[in-house]
Amino acid sequence: MNTVVVEKHKTELEPHGHLKYKICVSGAAETGHCAKDALEKTKALGAAIIKAGAVLVTGATTGAPLWAAIGAKEVGGFVIGISPANSELEHVKKYHLPLDYHDIIIYTGFGYSGRNLLLTRSSDAVITVCGRIGTLNEFTIAFEDKKPQGVLEGSGGIADDIDEIIKRSHRGSGFVVEDTDPVKLVDKVIALIEDRKKDTNGD
Repeated sequence: MNTVVVEKHKTELEPHGHLKYKICVSGAAETGHCAKDALEKTKALGAAIIKAGAVLVTGATTGAPLWAAIGAKEVGGFVIGISPANSELEHVKKYHLPLDYHDIIIYTGFGYSGRNLLLTRSSDAVITVCGRIGTLNEFTIAFEDKKPQGVLEGSGGIADDIDEIIKRSHRGSGFVVEDTDPVKLVDKVIALIEDRKKDTNGD
């Protein structure tokens, strides 16, 4: 008679070496107010995410998120886009958003505000670059969710106001790290992800 051993379901989270971190780059679709070096730094940020062994997640949009996607693809990375549209046709025709530099685009059909929620919730961390009101929306959602976040300092837009926003909000400092160097910022964000996982597991 064969004996079948069923492993008891474990309630505690355990590390899974095969899973890659999903890091979102959140930033302005319209980049006229971004810093002069924001393009090159955001591309470097996308590349650094991939070189760190992670997957890039974007809002499948133009501007800074697309710059990050270009940087990620230049080093052979994998990029996931979360679209506000309900189909590829609507993505291109209604929202005028790109398909290039992404391996997968998920069509939510939830518009920008719904997309923003799914974008941050589906990522292990969010990095803010430049940005306007939509980027701020993604930042505050992730802040409320106590999600690890990074800010590329000096990139312009809302990214340069984050410290003051946190201070004036009187809700604590959250789990936010900052740096002007894209590679150092990614290292800090990954360290924060790992620290938060330890906290969640009770280590």
